[in-house]
Amino acid sequence: MNFALLIVPLAAGIFVGYFLREKRKINLGKATLGIILVLIFALGFGIGSNSELLSSLPDVGLSGAVIASLAIVFSIIFVKAIRRKAGLE
Repeated sequence: MNFALLIVPLAAGIFVGYFLREKRKINLGKATLGIILVLIFALGFGIGSNSELLSSLPDVGLSGAVIASLAIVFSIIFVKAIRRKAGLE
């Protein structure tokens, strides 16, 4: 993917937003939500149409759940240890 394909729309949005910031507040919440939902649908469609990826999904999901769980547990342990050492408890 071309880097400019990502940077040009971002820069254009910043440019337009900068000059329109005093004019009127535009609520883009619904549009942003709609675009995110379309992207999630496209991701699901891509996964669902790839049989090799779909068949490996349970293994990947289990690994992801284990990694996420361990990250949460060790984050809590380290925060408690740092708070105790800093005298914040």
